[in-house]
Amino acid sequence: MLIINVKENESIDKALKRFKKKFEKTGVLRELRSRTYYEKPSISRRTEKLKAAYRQKKYAEENY
Repeated sequence: MLIINVKENESIDKALKRFKKKFEKTGVLRELRSRTYYEKPSISRRTEKLKAAYRQKKYAEENY
């Protein structure tokens, strides 16, 4: 459970922004979306490899 202490004279918008940032950092929503359907382990490994290759290609284009 996330607890956000609202400081004195702090606007609700700022506190909500801190809450959203903290919530996203925990990864709860990402895990919930990944559990909505079953994905075979072989397919998940394949997608991870494709993502890694894509990131590596982007990094190479940016730096070389």
